[in-house]
Amino acid sequence: MLFVFDGIDGGGKSTQINRLKAFLQLHQTTVVCKDPGSTRLGEALRTILLSKGDTPIDMRSEMMLFSTARTQLVQEIVKPALAKGYFIVLDRFVMSTVVYQGHAGKLPPEDIRVVNQFAIDGLTPDHTFVLDLPVDVAIDRLGDTLDRMESRGVEYFSAVRAGFLTEARKSDDCTVIDATQTVDQIAAQIESIVKNIITNA
Repeated sequence: MLFVFDGIDGGGKSTQINRLKAFLQLHQTTVVCKDPGSTRLGEALRTILLSKGDTPIDMRSEMMLFSTARTQLVQEIVKPALAKGYFIVLDRFVMSTVVYQGHAGKLPPEDIRVVNQFAIDGLTPDHTFVLDLPVDVAIDRLGDTLDRMESRGVEYFSAVRAGFLTEARKSDDCTVIDATQTVDQIAAQIESIVKNIITNA
């Protein structure tokens, strides 16, 4: 089974991914990956995409690089692990690209979905958790050490948050979680949903 964590930066994805991994490991081997990343190609592209260097990256090129890293992740790690019956937990997936480069980056979201349908070879998450919180809270949590994506300002992040909420409403396999709750409250809510999915699989 494949579970995805997504949402605006600063929402606490890493903490909740680790909590869910600990819970899932009680049932079956669990693999955690970050998108982009987790493969040699993915990590190289992640460095290019997130580093605040002087290399200009067009928004369309940015979208394609994220999608390329995702293809490698799916083919090299995710699909083989799923074939073994493992649980997979991903830190971001297609929805991120639709939101960051689409809703906020002004590329047509539908075109991004078409590109990524090919990129992920038809793979779809069993459930996606969008950790949501107000933009001002997110920016405050991020502090001063920002990567290239996180440095785009309040207007961009407002579009990101709105984009995630819009995309979440379109999916029956997605839950928006209030990320202003305590870590334990969020984890309990996620574990309850996951337990129900596993039980009814």
